[in-house]
Amino acid sequence: MAILRPFRALRPLPSHAAAVASVPYDVIDVAEARVLAQGKPHSFLRVIRPELDLPPHVDEYDEAVYLHGAKNLQQYSESAVSVRDEAPQLYLYQLKLDDHTQTGVFGCVSVEEYKTGGILRHEKTRPAKEADRTRHMLAQRAHAEPVMLCFRDDAQVAALIEKETQADPLYDLTTANGVQHRIWRVAAPHPLMAAFGPIAPLYIADGHHRCKAASRVADALDEPNAEVAANVQHFPAAIFPIGDLQILPYHRLVTTLPGTPAEFLAACDEVLTVEVLGEEATPTGPSAPGEVHLYLDGQWHALTLPATQRDTVADTLDVARLSEHVLEPLLGIEDLRRDDRITFVGGSHAPTELAHRVDRGAARAAFAMYPTSVDELLAVSDAGLLMPPKSTWFEPKLSSGLLVHLFDEA
Repeated sequence: MAILRPFRALRPLPSHAAAVASVPYDVIDVAEARVLAQGKPHSFLRVIRPELDLPPHVDEYDEAVYLHGAKNLQQYSESAVSVRDEAPQLYLYQLKLDDHTQTGVFGCVSVEEYKTGGILRHEKTRPAKEADRTRHMLAQRAHAEPVMLCFRDDAQVAALIEKETQADPLYDLTTANGVQHRIWRVAAPHPLMAAFGPIAPLYIADGHHRCKAASRVADALDEPNAEVAANVQHFPAAIFPIGDLQILPYHRLVTTLPGTPAEFLAACDEVLTVEVLGEEATPTGPSAPGEVHLYLDGQWHALTLPATQRDTVADTLDVARLSEHVLEPLLGIEDLRRDDRITFVGGSHAPTELAHRVDRGAARAAFAMYPTSVDELLAVSDAGLLMPPKSTWFEPKLSSGLLVHLFDEA
């Protein structure tokens, strides 16, 4: 049973929403955050990426970062650009990019459901990022950013969403990346809460580390105040019908090779089909499942992945087959969560960006992937299995800073 809980959001005044809203913490590095926040004193990046305010030599996991983030959130909450809802609310959140539109319900979900399988995950998390988000939440006493969940399409929920979105939105802004964000405050939350009751399970789309961190925070905090304790046991989520979602590929970059590029390519040729594409890849990368584009030594190659020799539905994914046939045997990369020889690039970046990173020496080789499908996500989650890290990239992304969940009621 899905438990949907209204909450008292900390949010910007509509006139200041564009100045506050930011991209999520995990889609940019600190250098990019500094550029985006320049000249924007109220940018929410100063809360979720507070290291941008500190000297460059300060490590992103230094205690000073977490303390500064808490200070920035407090200053924002006390400023003239923000407001705290007087009563708990539910919201609707719509994202539109080009011809793609998705509309979901924004409220709080239960840590207990996450722990007991009512909210299904599909990817392993990385310990360093779990710890990082946990420390942010503990220092700030807030869930500063929501997660993105999804559910199997439901006619009753769809009808309620359609009805509520006939009103004027609370927020309507288009961010620099061309995404339109529209948010409505739900006038009658109880029908939506009731409609979600029979829906089970919910699936994590984006935000595995934030879910895990919220669970760790709920275990760590012993709150005597009943209302605050309830807040700690719930975390904010935008919950979309799965038919609305759009998954892009998650590409791989490797920073070392065991020998020369020619030797690595020859090793690939022994275990899978390799075809030279030339210097230019297709604008969108591979055009079908089972195909991977490899950029190596100034040229693109098409790799056709063999079938898995392993046992589960998770092993049939392209990202898993790449690991099975290339990353593990040829490069010795067995733990994608901890091995610093591999990094990941979301599918909003074109193959030309991957090639550029290799050409400038940031990596030795790039693998442009075909996206994991929604059906594959459901199959892996329903089987109680996990995908390799960074298997799905959902686009468009939620904006951070528009609806913040504070632990404290005062």
